Amino acid sequence: MSLSSFQPLHIVAILPEIALVVLAGLVMALDLMLPDKGQQASIRQRSRRSIGLTTAVGFFVALVLGLLFARPEVGGGELIFGGMLRNDLMAFIVRMIIIFAGGMTALLSMDVEDVGQRGEYYAILIAAVIGMNFMAFSSDLIMLYLAVETTGIAGYVLTGFVHRDNKSAEAGLKYFLFGATASHVMLFGFTLIYGFTGETNLYAIARVLGSGQISLVPIAIIAVLVMVGIGFKVAAVPFHFWTPDVYEGAPTPVTAFVSTASKAAGFGMLIRMFLAGFATSDSWLPMLIAMAAVTMTLGNLVALAQRNIKRLLAYSSVAHSGYALVAFVALSDLGIAATLFYLMTYVLTNLAAFAIVILFARAAGSDEIADYAGLSRRSPYLALAMLVAFLSLAGMPPLAGFFGKIYVFAAAVKSGLIWLAFLGVLNAIVGLYYYLVVLKVVYIHPAPEGVGRIEVPTVYRFALGVLVFGILLLGTASGPWFNWALQAAQGWL
Repeated sequence: MSLSSFQPLHIVAILPEIALVVLAGLVMALDLMLPDKGQQASIRQRSRRSIGLTTAVGFFVALVLGLLFARPEVGGGELIFGGMLRNDLMAFIVRMIIIFAGGMTALLSMDVEDVGQRGEYYAILIAAVIGMNFMAFSSDLIMLYLAVETTGIAGYVLTGFVHRDNKSAEAGLKYFLFGATASHVMLFGFTLIYGFTGETNLYAIARVLGSGQISLVPIAIIAVLVMVGIGFKVAAVPFHFWTPDVYEGAPTPVTAFVSTASKAAGFGMLIRMFLAGFATSDSWLPMLIAMAAVTMTLGNLVALAQRNIKRLLAYSSVAHSGYALVAFVALSDLGIAATLFYLMTYVLTNLAAFAIVILFARAAGSDEIADYAGLSRRSPYLALAMLVAFLSLAGMPPLAGFFGKIYVFAAAVKSGLIWLAFLGVLNAIVGLYYYLVVLKVVYIHPAPEGVGRIEVPTVYRFALGVLVFGILLLGTASGPWFNWALQAAQGWL
């Protein structure tokens, strides 16, 4: 791995992040200029909604700039900015997924009380996206830890943003306590890496570990410490305890963001850390295989007992981390590609599911599954979107989630992990059951008397339309997207 001297083109590699920094400044300036009081409430609300719209448009502009100008060459990859970053296709795909999730979160936040008209909320959201991007982008322990802390602090604030709501405040505190503990354990692992190797660059660390100077026992211990931090980010067992309480207590758009963008960033970091820094040793592999098996099993089994939709989606999110880990532990090009493709499908599907939760909670004031009774009569199109999202999460054809699971299990079988793939199939059947239980309430149970139709604002129609279209597109035409992920995976192993 060569370290490139600085060139002006390296600025282009971080063009999306530069655009996001400019966007953050614009959002804060707009927040100061728009009236916060002194006008009629409806007029003031309409004017301040433009902050969220500006943020969403800015995210999609950054996404387009990245796709047009910052995309690295297939099979290429170089260390830039003194070896702090590695510009390769894997990091690029994860960054685009995160920016897309940020843009959709901004759209879904616009009409949410206590967050939708607050400029500082969107500025913190942008900061979180920037931190997540650098989690996937970093190739140096120092830069990686700075990115993790930037992401973490922004996430804690967003989770507890509605300080008047006791659940939100409690969720923010729990997220902070668990996150700070996991982060510091991981930092201890980083210090041990530096102590044993004298290096902070992941590729230099790999060369030292590959020389045989360090025994397998210290490497395995370091891998465990590092996995504490990464496991927290991806909500893998046994580091998932924060997930249900944070998902339930946080503002729902924040829950959607944490469940998708944070998971994508965590898996980007996992790929970078273990397939670059620890590439010359697989002493950590049995640990990750066990985590994959336990994570998807525990997540699905506990989800069966949930009566709150956000807690159900929380344990569903844990289970999906397990599926993605199954692909990763295959340790093959197919496995890495399956992980990246699974992240694409999961982000689209989970954002759609949480968009529906937001709309229903605004109309009914409840997140209880039982209150979704008769949704198909109250809002047929919203129920249809929920059907698509939940069946995709369950892995039903021809939706995106089906092909995501097919590639995951194929990667495991090809690498000889047949038992793990079989366990994954059994877990998918369990997952199908509790998703169908929710859909039964939506389509079969009668609506309570006196309830009216659920109005869907234009911005939510647009967001749901894009997400449902994406789910159908990645399902019916998965080939080009999976090939893109496969191109990113080539050269890692």
